Amino acid sequence: MTDHTTGTREEWLAARLELLEAEKELTRRSDELARQRQQLPWVRIDKDYRFDTDEGSASLADLFRGRSQLLVYHFMFGPEYTAGCPACSAIADCYSGFVVHLENHDVAMTAVSRAPIADIQAYKRRMGWSFPWASSLGSDFNFDFNVSFTEEQQRAGSVEYNYRSMDVKPMLEAGDGPLAEIAATVGTDTATYTREAPGMSAFASEDGAVYHTYSAYARGMDVLWGMYQWLDRAPKGRNETGQWFRRHDEYDKD
Repeated sequence: MTDHTTGTREEWLAARLELLEAEKELTRRSDELARQRQQLPWVRIDKDYRFDTDEGSASLADLFRGRSQLLVYHFMFGPEYTAGCPACSAIADCYSGFVVHLENHDVAMTAVSRAPIADIQAYKRRMGWSFPWASSLGSDFNFDFNVSFTEEQQRAGSVEYNYRSMDVKPMLEAGDGPLAEIAATVGTDTATYTREAPGMSAFASEDGAVYHTYSAYARGMDVLWGMYQWLDRAPKGRNETGQWFRRHDEYDKD
């Protein structure tokens, strides 16, 4: 039995109207934050990043596919992984459907991972996805945007992530736990799994130059996870107990 307040329709409506005012304020604040993101200074990128794509070798500028804006999802799929991160996979399930809408708004979208392009292509086939996905293997791209880390950085005990120094020792010393369970789903141990991290970055192309305009990490990714937005409106919320999500082709395997 759910332990929750019950009431009359009139009581519900009064509480709902009070909540509506808070929701409207959040919407207005969200609109203002969007304007602030767009007002961030652009940083020109002069490094020649190279990627492997379905069409062959590509530069960062090529990933725009003729558009003026580019959104990149930093998908956790390291070269040692046997499958993509299940959390990133849950987030990516909606990408194939909305890419066409972005493209018709002058925005290209692609995922980028360090896994070899052949592994990415095989995983896309498994998941039934069609959105663009490039391999940055052999490039500094993931490391420069703080979503991949070296063994040396891990051994030093801290990495730069989400604009701060993050202590990784607790994660590596956790032993058998939720993180180890997730690592096992990608065919690695915890240390190898956590050398990759999620994030998204935005870029602009103007007068032949490419600029970095925005990046977000960690909880900054919540709003991009469509499932979260629906669960936040469900009676019991996210209900994050145990390994509560899986790849979409794994739910019926028990």
